[in-house]
Amino acid sequence: MNAVELIQRKRDRLLLTEDEIAWLIRSYTDGTVTDYQMSALAMAVFLNGLSPTELTAWTGAMLHSGEVLDFSDIPHPKVDKHSTGGVGDKVSIPLAPMVAACGVAIPMMSGRGLGHTGGTLDKLESIPGFTTALDPDRFREVLSECGLVLAGQSETLVPADRKLYALRDATGTVESIPLIASSIMSKKLAEDLDGLVLDVKVGKGAFMKQAAQARELARTMVAIGNSYDVETVALLTAMDQPLGNEVGNANEIAESISLLRGEGPSDLLEVTMALGVEMLTVAGLETDPEKARLLLQKAIDDGEALEVLGRVVAAQGGNRNVIDDPTGVLPRAPHQSEVRAERTGFLTGLDARQVGVAAMRLGAGRERKEDTIDPSVGIRIHHKIGDEVEEGQPLLTLFYRHPARLDEALSVLDGAIEIGDARPEASRLVLERIES
Repeated sequence: MNAVELIQRKRDRLLLTEDEIAWLIRSYTDGTVTDYQMSALAMAVFLNGLSPTELTAWTGAMLHSGEVLDFSDIPHPKVDKHSTGGVGDKVSIPLAPMVAACGVAIPMMSGRGLGHTGGTLDKLESIPGFTTALDPDRFREVLSECGLVLAGQSETLVPADRKLYALRDATGTVESIPLIASSIMSKKLAEDLDGLVLDVKVGKGAFMKQAAQARELARTMVAIGNSYDVETVALLTAMDQPLGNEVGNANEIAESISLLRGEGPSDLLEVTMALGVEMLTVAGLETDPEKARLLLQKAIDDGEALEVLGRVVAAQGGNRNVIDDPTGVLPRAPHQSEVRAERTGFLTGLDARQVGVAAMRLGAGRERKEDTIDPSVGIRIHHKIGDEVEEGQPLLTLFYRHPARLDEALSVLDGAIEIGDARPEASRLVLERIES
């Protein structure tokens, strides 16, 4: 086969065969097809899309570019959850232990933060000693021992995606729904899952700003999962303001632990519960949503979910004392500064993206992949949209290490907060459910 001919065909909106797509992905992975050739192909896909048949073949070729895990010896149903990323989105950290405590095995492979959205791996690595870099054998051992593993993608799993993702980031082709969907789903399908629940964020702080765009991505990923006999469901959830009260890394771990103690913020609990109900449903453990919710609440109330998280922390080298004493174990920034209400009224706007960028400027996130994260810095949110506030009342607390970074963060937050005379209507957090 010839890469140039295949690029030209995709450029001209012609279909590629399954064999041609398999050759392209295989040849790109081994270096036969060059970066500049795959860049041209990615742009052709960005402009012209992939047909459903092409997308299934593309995902399959990505999936089989490396190792595919086999957990058939683990007797429990195997389910994972994936979020498209948001500000304050630490849902995976309390959710996974809750669902695992109900009898589901969760081989959760997560990613790192880039830009204004945080990454689960970065949050977990704020726990002293915790390692997310596990080889396949240790990954399996932790899953078998704990019913849950929280790790990153191994070098041998879907190597084509690692190469292509970096290329897309550098060539302006990130926002292609077929390429996003195949990237996410190839990694999830490599986990040998029985079910998958997707959290597709929508709003100012999300990758997808409009519901129609998010719905298209969700439907595309659900269709891919179901085509591989992995029961897949997606929820569209709101991301106009940050989720929970903490944005950062160590502070989000502390908030996650608080949730598992029954003390977390209501919005975080609502989204976590909604996704947990779906995970128990696709696992086949419970078909009644209310009964599923009761099982999840019981995992919190009897402490079993917190115990599962503690076992995973210990198994992955972390300081298990974080479960009992988050403040004493997690790193803390040395300085803090408050953003106060300029007038009395109702909080009508708290721009999630600006808060996320401000946290990144403090050092809690990365503008470039090589940037180093400071796990101790972050932002605490004292009031959410709809709250009544008084002039001079603290709205945000910024925890910082370097004054220059604080100045940058405060500059970003200019205009992020809106206060009006009337309380805004309450908005829904879970916007839509997509199963086909």
